[in-house]
Formats: sequence, C-alpha cells, structure tokens
Amino acid sequence: MKNLSSDILTEKEEQPAMESATPISGSEAVIRSLIEEGVETIFGYPGGAIMPVYDALYHFQEKIHHILVRHEQGAAHAAQGYARITGKPGVCLVTSGPGATNLVTGITDAMMDSTPMVCITGQVFANLLGTDAFQEADVIGITAPITKWSYQITDADEIPEILSKAFYIACTGRPGPVLIDITKNAQTALMTREFAYAKCTKIVSYRPRMQPKADQVEAAARLINEARKPYLFVGHGVLISKAEEELKAFVDKTGIPAACTLLGLSAIPADHPLYVGMLGMHGNYSTNRLINEADLIIGLGMRFDDRVTGKVTDFAPHAKVIHIDIDPSEINKIIPADAPVVGDAKEALKALLPLVEQRRHDSWLAEFKELDKQEYEKVIKDDLYPEEGQIKMGEVIRRLSEKTSGKAAIVADVGQHQMEAARYYRFSQTDGYITSGGSGTMGFALPAAFGAKVGSPEREVVAIIGDGCFQMTLQELGTIWQSELPVKIIVLNNNYLGMVRQWQQLFFDRRYSFVELKNPDFITIAKGFGIDGMRICEREDLDSALDTLLESDKAFLLEILVEKELNVFPMVPAGASVSAIRLE
Repeated sequence: MKNLSSDILTEKEEQPAMESATPISGSEAVIRSLIEEGVETIFGYPGGAIMPVYDALYHFQEKIHHILVRHEQGAAHAAQGYARITGKPGVCLVTSGPGATNLVTGITDAMMDSTPMVCITGQVFANLLGTDAFQEADVIGITAPITKWSYQITDADEIPEILSKAFYIACTGRPGPVLIDITKNAQTALMTREFAYAKCTKIVSYRPRMQPKADQVEAAARLINEARKPYLFVGHGVLISKAEEELKAFVDKTGIPAACTLLGLSAIPADHPLYVGMLGMHGNYSTNRLINEADLIIGLGMRFDDRVTGKVTDFAPHAKVIHIDIDPSEINKIIPADAPVVGDAKEALKALLPLVEQRRHDSWLAEFKELDKQEYEKVIKDDLYPEEGQIKMGEVIRRLSEKTSGKAAIVADVGQHQMEAARYYRFSQTDGYITSGGSGTMGFALPAAFGAKVGSPEREVVAIIGDGCFQMTLQELGTIWQSELPVKIIVLNNNYLGMVRQWQQLFFDRRYSFVELKNPDFITIAKGFGIDGMRICEREDLDSALDTLLESDKAFLLEILVEKELNVFPMVPAGASVSAIRLE
C-alpha cells in the first residue's frame, strides 16, 4: 500500500456542514471535527504539546469517551483492536516527541495489516520547527513510510478540512493509518473564519476502485469454470469488506476448497464442509502440500506474503492465478496474476457469482481429507488430547473453543501461542481472530484485546498471550482496571521465548541463545492492578480454571504453565517450498 502524498486535493461538493457562529480555537475545532466524524472513543495520553486539545476535550466529555492508556504504544494497539472488531477507525491522541514516536510500532502494525486508524499528535510551535526544541521530533518524516497519509497542520483554519480528509483516506480503499501532526500555535489560535465541517467524499488524486472491471471479472470466471483443481485463499480483505455472505455463496456454488490466511481466519466458519484449514508456515499440512497440486489459485483479499508462498519460485508451478485485491500495487508484486481483478472483495464476489458454474470437486477435496488424517495422527491428536506430561497449548485452546462455542473474539499475541490459537480455535463467528500479522508485534494482544472489548462490550474477548509478550505491555493492566471492562486474559507460560527457541532447536543445533525467561509472579502483578487471577499447572485443574475465567464478570488473568519445549508443527522451513512442510 503506497503512502499518499501530502499535497492531496479535495473535490468540493455541496453537502451539509456543521458551523459555529463565532470563531473557535484550533483545539476546539479538533474536537468538533472528531464529533462530526462520529468518533465515540479516543485512546490517548496527554502532554505539553497536545495540552490545548485535551483542554478542549475536557468540555466535550459527554460526547467523546477518552481512555487514558499507560503507554502510547498501548493507545495504538488498543485503537487497532477497536478498529478490527468494529470496522470503524481507531483514534489515538498523543503529545509530541516521545509521545509521537511511541506510536510508531502500532502505526507500522496497522499499515501492514490494513487497519484504519487516525493518529493525532501534538507538535511544538511552528516557529520552533527544525530548531530541536524540547520534545520536537520530525514525526512526519518518521511516519511517512508507514502511513497512508501524514500531514502537519500549522494553521488553525486547516483543521476541519485536513481531519475530514484523514478519516476518508484511513477508511476507504485498502484501509490504513493516517497521522495528523498539529503545531501548538494551530491549537491555541482562533480560526479566522467560522467553523464549518464537511465530510470528505472524494479526493482528486485518490480514487480507490471498489467495483472491478467487467472484463477482469469475466476472465477470472472463465478460469474458475475451466479448473479441475481450483483452490481459494481467503484473506483479511474478506473481513474488511464484510463479504462473508458472498464468500459462502461463492464457495457453495463453485465447490472450491477454501483455506484462510492468518488474518482471514473466521471469514468462513470452521465447520463449513469446504473449509480446509489455515495457510502459512504453521498452517495445516494439506493446505500447504496441495498448493503445488492445484491448477488454479484464487487469492481473495490477500497479498501472497512470504509466510504463505514459501519459496516463490517453487510456488504453485502448475496453477493459473486469479488475484482479487482492492490495492493495485499488490497485483503482480510477488506472484504474477493470470487474471488480476482490482476491486473490493465483496463487489468482486457479487460480480463473479452469476458467471461461475455450479460445480463439485469431490475427488480434489478428498485429497485434503486424506492428508488431514496424517496430520491428525502425527500432530493434532497429541496436541489436543495428550495423556501425560505438562499441559499443552493446544488442549487449552481446544477447551476454550468448546466452552465458548467458537464465538469469542480471540486476540492473540505473537509466537507459538498465536499459531496454536489460530490452528485449534474453531471459529464460528466472524471477526473472531485479531492478531498482529504482517508486523508480528510482541505485546500487541493485551492493549488490542482491551480496544476490542471497548468496541464490542457485549462479546466475550479473550487475550491469548505468551509470557514473553505479556511483559512487553503489561502496564496496560492499569488501563483495563481503570476502565472496569471484563477482558479475559490467558498467559500461556513456558518460561521461554518459545518460537525463537523452536527455531534455535531445529536450525541452530539447540544453541538456546538468550531465550530462557526468569519470569515474575504474574498473578501478584495483576492483583497489584486490581485484577484477580490464578495460576495452574495440572491438567485436572484446566476445566475449572477456564470456567472461573469465563464466568467472571470482571477482568481476570489465568496463567497456565505449559510444556516448556513444545514445538508447533506442521512447519514450512523458512525459504523452503510449501511442499516441504514438515509434520515433525
């Protein structure tokens, strides 16, 4: 996704606008603009360069709910969790210098995973720019490569129009983060004209294609109707475009086996007869092995990243490729497309449905089922139903899935626990798996789970976190405590940086270089933040502990001591062909 230049121009249109009778300050214009955009929640942390906006916010607390995080990175990840579960843009508000730079990890994550986010940062007075003033940082220069658009406001009169553009850019086309940096003089000065807010609906140099071209759709349909072994890759774009119903109709009509990328999980129910599992380095055995047997690959709302393709030169050598994506820069970037379709996933499926034939691919589907039996015997049975030894991550996820009927929103951090949650939670409700995909950000889950709970308070939200990841952002327990939201937290503790240890075992002759963790008492830490918790290490305590977690009407931390040297299989070795996937 390319960064849009800061000289974007808006096409003016006649439309209703919010106006104020007298000039107001730039800081009040910021808050009024957010209200006009329908923003209900802001995740933020105040400081000197953004203080005028916080002062204005003080007078609008009945209209906008501000949540005080404990670190600006937590604000970014919470905004991501909120956006991923609601589809609305997450909003962050922080100060200049370190406040702004602390957002960078979350902004990068949002850019990689196509998450709509509007970040507002304070900045020093315009006359001090470039002087290395106290807490000055070139946040525009820093974030230009990791945002869809970044812009610095130095004049109060710019605020309504720029914020209107920011929300439009963040939410349209392929979603992503936008950063608006506002100098302090622009916040404190009065606007020279009456405040008027008009929502942006068009930008001259930014025209994302929603409706795909008819000839592209027709070419794709011909390949689908001719294929004997077609294979559908379902990506995050399906969830972003809310195309789950169209996906189901397409799969049911064409009979094509469908696998999900990591971020595409929950787009199709786990019990659908044509769902064959997860793609990727630690995906299912059949889903990876049979890529190179397919004669047609359909990439729907996904970008053919390296975790899915493995060695690109050996990827799907016998297959034609249809690539459906709203971002034209993704087409042919990694895998050449025989039939590119540029457009929104929902609209593309709607256009394809009348053109594709009613078919079944039973013998092709049977090949997946046969390989699934091998994976079950060699990997899954022991992961889910161990008879001895320490508790395994997989059996925790299995029991959690059963107890929640696959309907919880699982917010996973990064590592072995992330892969086990993705593999073994049986998603039955959409937007069910929220994790850091492209960036792989440790520390994502705790603040993101909180943001998801803010966005969907009626839904059970469960954070699945490793002991290493938990210590990256555990200060956000304070945010959870203060908010009084019942976020459920499971820490799967193996006293290792587990995924790094696995690689060191498999590829570095067991040279465990700085991966063993001497962990603190997580339960005592949680209690210090006013959050109840418990620790278990015996299998016979697992069911009752999960019941205690899920039945609590408050936030709760369950720490489970799991097998220390567990390895996640299957596994495609880095740089290898997907057909080289290993079961052990």
